[in-house]
Amino acid sequence: MADEAKALGNAAFSAKNYEEAIKHFSHAITLNPGNHVLYSNRSASYASLHKYHDALNDAKKTVELKPDWGKGYSRLGAAYLGLGKAEDAADAYQKGLKYEPNNEALKSGLADAQAAASRSGDSPFSSGSSPFGNMFQGPEVWAKIQTDPKTKGFLQQPDFVRMLQDVQRNPSSMSRYINDPRMMQVLGLLLGVNIQTSDQEMRGMFDDEDEPARPATKATARHEPETQPQPMEVSEEERGKKERKAEAVKEKEAGNAAYKKKEFDAAVLHYTKALELDDEDISYITNRAAVYLEMGKYEDCINDCDKAVERGRELHADYKMIGKAITRKGSAYVKLAKCAKDYEPAIEAFNKALTEYRNPNTLKKLNEAERAKKELEQQEYYDPKIADEDREKGNDYFKQQQYPEAVKHYTEAIKRNPSDVKAYSNRAASYTKLGAFPEGLKDANKCLEIDPTFSKGYSRKGAIQFFMKEYDKALETYQTGLKYDEGNQEILDGMRRCVEQINKTNRGDISAEDLKERQAKAMQDPDIQAILSDPIMRQVLTDFQENPKSAQDHTKNPMIMAKIQKLVAAGIVQLR
Repeated sequence: MADEAKALGNAAFSAKNYEEAIKHFSHAITLNPGNHVLYSNRSASYASLHKYHDALNDAKKTVELKPDWGKGYSRLGAAYLGLGKAEDAADAYQKGLKYEPNNEALKSGLADAQAAASRSGDSPFSSGSSPFGNMFQGPEVWAKIQTDPKTKGFLQQPDFVRMLQDVQRNPSSMSRYINDPRMMQVLGLLLGVNIQTSDQEMRGMFDDEDEPARPATKATARHEPETQPQPMEVSEEERGKKERKAEAVKEKEAGNAAYKKKEFDAAVLHYTKALELDDEDISYITNRAAVYLEMGKYEDCINDCDKAVERGRELHADYKMIGKAITRKGSAYVKLAKCAKDYEPAIEAFNKALTEYRNPNTLKKLNEAERAKKELEQQEYYDPKIADEDREKGNDYFKQQQYPEAVKHYTEAIKRNPSDVKAYSNRAASYTKLGAFPEGLKDANKCLEIDPTFSKGYSRKGAIQFFMKEYDKALETYQTGLKYDEGNQEILDGMRRCVEQINKTNRGDISAEDLKERQAKAMQDPDIQAILSDPIMRQVLTDFQENPKSAQDHTKNPMIMAKIQKLVAAGIVQLR
């Protein structure tokens, strides 16, 4: 149950339904309060809604349950950053890196936290809100920044985009970013003035392609004389390791090129060579697994994926890489699947991959595998002969008035042959005897979906609607069935009973309680609602009460009279 709730939460999170995700993760936590992943996922959901205090509480619980898990510290740092506590965020990221020094998410988070801490140190607006925050509101701000050659490069920098989005959400947060030279440059653009920022600061904000290096001025040269860098001593072992890594990267690039050309044997050789040169990068293994998948060597692909996961755990590799390896393993299992049961290891792999990293492509593969498994199960279970036997058993129990047992056998017959209209029809009759009208109505509709000419389906559906006191709907159902089987006595009898009940209502021969119940049900009908909300029909009804001459004219209009008859049949209007 906890895994099911977790899966629902993950799906809601992927669809950006964060409130829904929180609900499912909370349910999962009540079922399994010791699972650190659940708190981590709920923390991410809270953070997505900017509920950073709640996100912080869950992140702390995650770290408490799993102190050596890097992602917990990543959640903790993100929550602190959201609360504006940059130093606490940096401390959280640093603690996580002690356990997983190669974790890119933690490194990136630490850089953001340190940058935020440095910006908040000496802001002239640190003690209050910025008067300039409101200038950043509106979509035209993005257009101005994009069209100005001095600022358009900022939009390629994720940290600046995050700053701008934060200021637009919360104008008072401008005080945290006022020391950032990019923000000052944009402020000058919006104010229409030239705010000076140092060249050194601005160059630090650009990639090389956005802002080319500028020659040092004489003044700069006087104050900052060139110094000859001192060579660092590197051991032979370190130098050799560095050279091997460089060679491994070249082999990987050669493997990628061969893969694109569909030269799979050559690609395998290059990735294998890269792995021999450097076993600290699991991308060489996952890439080779991808080649094996294309070659149809599925067992080799699965073995490589297992190696990648095992080695990735040892190296504390990024969760995305681990998730990718497990997803690829699931894809290999899908290729190997010959029957419904063969999809189980694939589904297990995809679910496991999603716990590492929530990749939409992995979720899509999981849904496809589950759908394929279900279809195969139906195909493998299909047996019309056994279906007929179960239907006959159901008929025997129905005659003995043992309706629950009858339902059981009709259900088995439907599983064996999902297109058997008789099984649906008979189960609808059993549900009717048990008073389970919604279930019976669903089966009757299924009959007519499979075979719209099946007259028994109309009689079943009409009978259920009659018992539900929806006489107008039942009458319509019987009338439709009569088109396919004009002499059907069961349908004719059903129509007669409906007309009697409708006439009773018109004569006032039913209790006020029954009339009120019928009208309440009718008011839930979208067709009835549409008629009553039509201004023309409201005027027609008024004329029938107050203006006999106009009412007489209305009776000559077949469309209006059809709607009046529908209201009469539903018990909304009475003709006396």
